[in-house]
Amino acid sequence: MKNTLILDGTVVAEDMKQATKEKVDQLKNQGITPCLATILVGDDPSSETYVRMKGNACEKLGMESRRIHLPETTTTEELLQTIATLNTDDRVHGILLQHPVPPQIDERAAFEAIDLAKDVDGVTSWGFGQTALNFGAYPSCTPAAIMAILAYYNLDVEGKHAVVVGRSPILGKPVSMLLLNANATVTTCHSKTQDLAAIVSQGDIVVAAVGKPHFIKGEWIKKGAIVIDAGYNPGNIGDADYDECAKHASAITPVPGGVGPVTIATLLSQTVIAAEKTSAVNESA
Repeated sequence: MKNTLILDGTVVAEDMKQATKEKVDQLKNQGITPCLATILVGDDPSSETYVRMKGNACEKLGMESRRIHLPETTTTEELLQTIATLNTDDRVHGILLQHPVPPQIDERAAFEAIDLAKDVDGVTSWGFGQTALNFGAYPSCTPAAIMAILAYYNLDVEGKHAVVVGRSPILGKPVSMLLLNANATVTTCHSKTQDLAAIVSQGDIVVAAVGKPHFIKGEWIKKGAIVIDAGYNPGNIGDADYDECAKHASAITPVPGGVGPVTIATLLSQTVIAAEKTSAVNESA
């Protein structure tokens, strides 16, 4: 444990936010204030906290945070109309629909309704496809955050065996694609994977993205492996058993303070990039 590198996401996030702040200041000098619109449907306390954190992070950098809070009874059609309005609002540069939405809503339809140019959270299938083909502008924020952490600490991915545990459309699948595009050899595991422990133990890089507290056991981790814990469960608990995994890993992200802060910093960065594209269009018009 004493020789294990702690991958401090707060340090990475602050570095990213400083660079983003400089871009915000430049845009504001041009009369453009980068704006992220967040949509929250219902009253889930965790979701409310996440949306508030994202909004506060925007405002600290001088960005605009437009918060739309819809009632629990909102229909798919009503949500789609809200998204359509934001799509056509030139003052909004990024749109984030907070997950999860109430069960009566077709979440995938709502994600797909977001204009690709404003899909700064990387949730559309079109955006995922572009990410997989290595030319997407806005990859899903948590996968992008994982890659940012690896890059910040100069942890080489090329040629390494990366084992991703989880296959969700906004985490497991896209991070597998990003790792593959970075020339890792990738194994994506899931609930039907047989002999999971044996596969994880082969990983030079292990990404825990399964949504179950302390699911990844220390004895599964190969000596010297890098463990990236993208889980966040009640009680500030990650998907990996941190103390036990750290005994074997050469580097590991803590929870909290690992992937989470960098995810938010990535969201802000991608919103500002979207605003910069608006600026470029205005200049060429």
